[in-house]
Amino acid sequence: MKAAFENIFVKISFIVILILLLIVPTFMVERLIIERNDRQKESIQEVSDKHARAQQVSGPVLTIPYAIPREDGKGNRETGNFHVLPEQLNISGELNPEKRKRGMYETVVYGSSIHVDGVFDNIDVRSSSLKPEHLQLSKAYLTIGVSDLKGVTKQVSIKMNDSSYQFQPGVLSSEVIYEGLHTSCKLDSIVDKQEFEFDLELNGTEFLRFMPIGKETSVNLSSSWEDPSFSGNFLPTKRKIGKDGFQAEWNVLSMNRNFPQSWTNNRYSINNSSFGVDLDLGVDVYQKTMRVAKYAILFVALTFLVFFFVEIMNRILIHPIQYTLVGISLVVFYVLLLAFSEQIDFGLAYLIAAGMTISLVCLYAKNLLKSWSLVGVLGLILTILYVFIFIIIQMQDYALLFGSIGIFLILAITMFFSRKIDWFQADQKKTIAAYEANE
Repeated sequence: MKAAFENIFVKISFIVILILLLIVPTFMVERLIIERNDRQKESIQEVSDKHARAQQVSGPVLTIPYAIPREDGKGNRETGNFHVLPEQLNISGELNPEKRKRGMYETVVYGSSIHVDGVFDNIDVRSSSLKPEHLQLSKAYLTIGVSDLKGVTKQVSIKMNDSSYQFQPGVLSSEVIYEGLHTSCKLDSIVDKQEFEFDLELNGTEFLRFMPIGKETSVNLSSSWEDPSFSGNFLPTKRKIGKDGFQAEWNVLSMNRNFPQSWTNNRYSINNSSFGVDLDLGVDVYQKTMRVAKYAILFVALTFLVFFFVEIMNRILIHPIQYTLVGISLVVFYVLLLAFSEQIDFGLAYLIAAGMTISLVCLYAKNLLKSWSLVGVLGLILTILYVFIFIIIQMQDYALLFGSIGIFLILAITMFFSRKIDWFQADQKKTIAAYEANE
């Protein structure tokens, strides 16, 4: 058996097979990361179910039922809904975020105070092939969209001109808004200007978004949250982020979206135009750990390459079992990283996991290499590899560039140190002798 493993090509074949076999535990680690990530999402969902889900606010939308007489002599009528969006929509709000924990998992919930005002004006029925007499003004109603009504903490009333109306839960029509609040309203004429305002006290989780349904929509949000992420179809026109929180302003025009100011029935949808702010907790540790795990086989291969050249150049024969144990210890690194990163900062977790793994491999290699200097070289190379991987995962935009350059340099160094080895020598002892002769 020993004679067989003294053959270089047998040893290389074994190392390649071992690397391929280590794909299995690496895959199991990735499944563990996915499982822990799913458990985190379940915990966040439990918090959201008790507090309120992420919120999306839209409206108000003015809906006027219509009836068009048919020319069939039977008195039948074509009925439907005429939906009108505000000419001007102004939203101002303040978010009060709070971190909540369930077990070891953390999420962000918030309370918010939102003030909405605006005006319905210049209602044009001609674009929808309707006539003013077709509209049933006495049946008009207003709808505001709230994605999770459980988050509404105070009765909502809207003031429209000189009248006040109290909203009721649910929607009368899901043609524009699927879930939210509604109230009937008094309209004497579509040519009258209808000014409105209302306040909304709303709880939510993770993010708050709005729909730009005004011909001109203006949104002003402020919060004590220091690390916001602005998301959706529109970014703020003005923003200020500091230690005291953030303040952001959006201004969206009707020409920036794909629906008009009025239409009939479900001809258009407003649901793909939202924007707002996400209250992030920072980089997802599971996403980062998964990115590190993607380099597992490359890392194992490079470490085995180091051992192989140390073996060749220093007349040392390393047993296959010893290669296997080193490979397993490198895979265990990712389990350690996952476990520590759930409890502490990811950078510190990476440092601890890498330090434990390097120490374990180096102390084990001391009995194999019989030299502290070789162990020191091995430790230095492993440290460089771990630092290299850590730098790559920090660079989302340049990861491919730096990763490619790093692999190229590793290949160049390998080619440099192996340039004098005569690979045609059949066994390891002859190869070592040939290498020493060339020196």
